[in-house]
Amino acid sequence: MTQTATPPVARQVPRETTLHGETLADPYHWLRDRSDPEVLAYLEAENAHAEQVLAHTKHLREQLYAEMRGRIKETDVTVPVKRDDYYYYRRTEEGKQYPIFYRRHGSLDAPEQQLLDQNALAEGHTYCRIGAYTVSPDHRLLAYSLDTSGAEAYTLYIKDLETGELLPDQVPNTYYGIEWANDNRTVFYNVLDEAMRPYKLFRHTVGTDPSQDTLAYHEPDASYFLWITRTKSGAYLLLTLESTTTSEVHYLPAGEPGGSFTVIQPRQHGMEYTVDHHGDQFLIVTNDDAKNFKLVAAPVTAPAKQYWHELIPHRPDVLIDGVDAFADHVALYERRGGLQRMQIIRPDGSGGRSVEFPEPVYTYKPGPNEEFASSELRFTYTSLVTPNSVIDYDMAAATWTVRKQDEIPSGYDPVLYTSERLTATAPDGAQVPISVVYRKGIARDGQNPLLLYGYGSYGYSYDPAFSANSLSLLDRGFVVAIAHIRGGSELGRAWYEAGRLLQKKNTFTDFIACAEHLIAQGFTSSEDLAITGRSAGGLLMGAVMNMRPDLFRAVVAGVPFVDLINTMTDPSLPLTVIEYEQWGNPNEKEYFEYMRSYSPYDNVAPQAYPNILLTAGLNDPRVSYWEPAKLAAKLRATKTDSNALLLKTDTTSGHGGPSGRYDHLEETAFEYAFLLDVLGVPGPA
Repeated sequence: MTQTATPPVARQVPRETTLHGETLADPYHWLRDRSDPEVLAYLEAENAHAEQVLAHTKHLREQLYAEMRGRIKETDVTVPVKRDDYYYYRRTEEGKQYPIFYRRHGSLDAPEQQLLDQNALAEGHTYCRIGAYTVSPDHRLLAYSLDTSGAEAYTLYIKDLETGELLPDQVPNTYYGIEWANDNRTVFYNVLDEAMRPYKLFRHTVGTDPSQDTLAYHEPDASYFLWITRTKSGAYLLLTLESTTTSEVHYLPAGEPGGSFTVIQPRQHGMEYTVDHHGDQFLIVTNDDAKNFKLVAAPVTAPAKQYWHELIPHRPDVLIDGVDAFADHVALYERRGGLQRMQIIRPDGSGGRSVEFPEPVYTYKPGPNEEFASSELRFTYTSLVTPNSVIDYDMAAATWTVRKQDEIPSGYDPVLYTSERLTATAPDGAQVPISVVYRKGIARDGQNPLLLYGYGSYGYSYDPAFSANSLSLLDRGFVVAIAHIRGGSELGRAWYEAGRLLQKKNTFTDFIACAEHLIAQGFTSSEDLAITGRSAGGLLMGAVMNMRPDLFRAVVAGVPFVDLINTMTDPSLPLTVIEYEQWGNPNEKEYFEYMRSYSPYDNVAPQAYPNILLTAGLNDPRVSYWEPAKLAAKLRATKTDSNALLLKTDTTSGHGGPSGRYDHLEETAFEYAFLLDVLGVPGPA
């Protein structure tokens, strides 16, 4: 693609600051002021430019949208989740953006009761997302929260499910944590500070004025987030305080909502732990003297560290991701050799039995599991060629039942596609896994278009999962690949540690090594290679296109975290302080120099760049819209090529993009059309 439309030019305003004796110039700092009409005018001009440049792809976008919509079973229902004598589920209806929530009482044949229609809640709003959704233990009241801007500041509502009445109890500025006590009248919720950090926990009694709600806990340390959860047993409420590297859990009997939370183990820097409950003990997954975590138990009456006893020891080749406690079984979620595993053990840690999976490369996601006394474990199973499947696994009989597999109404034959796992060698010798999927029959002649995904941060593992949308690429001859780079946890905790702080550049060189390996193996060429990542994956995109702009033909960076130094030196911004332990604190010279050496905005150079699409959400509280906006402005003023550079800002949403399912497809169609156009890819095979 050669850019013919005249792009907008952002004015430069001299602004210099000094840190560690070095002068930092930021000529586009003014773009941070969203109240400035010139800022909004610039964003709108960039949106108009993007539309103008891709105007000729209008038919292609419509075609892509129709293809992707055709793969959705628009009128559908989820597999019911049993809780006590009720069955909860959601239904989607053709033409409606959002789900409708229902339940049945007594049996699946009982009359259904509508609980909440998100489509009705969305009326008059361009964005609508439900944060919390939790029913009281007696099933009479529903507490839910709603965000209509994308800023992730939710308003809490309570609905009487017997009368259908929405109660006057409304609380603004809440976050995702909402839980009921066993009295069915007390709701615990967390609220946000000015930096969008959940920092206080309140208790509310239904029917009272929320302004009179009592403070249950205040976390003053800006590097900690505060969460509230409820054990599956229903016996305890758990208050979790966590930073990037440290956690502290407090417990409260769910039947004593007026009581005080008691700490299980006081925070100890670098020690993380999560808690579940079974009988007279807490089950605790911790990295205490166990890099890949171990499972311990402690008496409820004396849960501190000195009373912990080991159930599953630390293993250097196995990472424990978590546990799910049931009355007679415990599901142990693990990773080994880059793949997920699952073991079923007894509550005392004995009797380990592995769950067998039908494919060599796959992904599962636990839950929802609401019934403590049940022997059935529910999870979702998928692979790069297998659509999402809801599985009920009988932990006693070791049998596996597929309750539902996502349908592809327009047709899908998995036999036409194949996936494989490759390994690239990083510059330091590390072996980096790559998951690859493509349509059978492609030639490895180095001429296939290829889209390479990456993330590599926060210990998040980018597991291989089915994407119906990706069929629009695969059927046009694309290879789709995922680079399982350091910074994630695919190969254990050490894999994560080797991709953060002063080793963060391993994330970028791993990704480059994966791209080079795919080229060397004949899957693609640098002229046919596109890359994409969102959020911290957008940081990855910005870094690698500065380091190796010759290696890629196209880059799509979604809500990218690219203004690293300026953001991390501003503690008033959301996530800044808590992420010092992720990227480093630039107020310390060693970290400043290292972060500055790869920060995408600070390393834009007068060189030729690939074709670039940057996206932003105006209300994004995680990665501010100005980060991609400033990067776009600086690239325009600096780069030496005539390749496309597009900035598309959604002025009605936040970090996750549009909330409606059809709106989301339109955004994907736009991104795919950009890639197909840039790479010169013809229609479907």
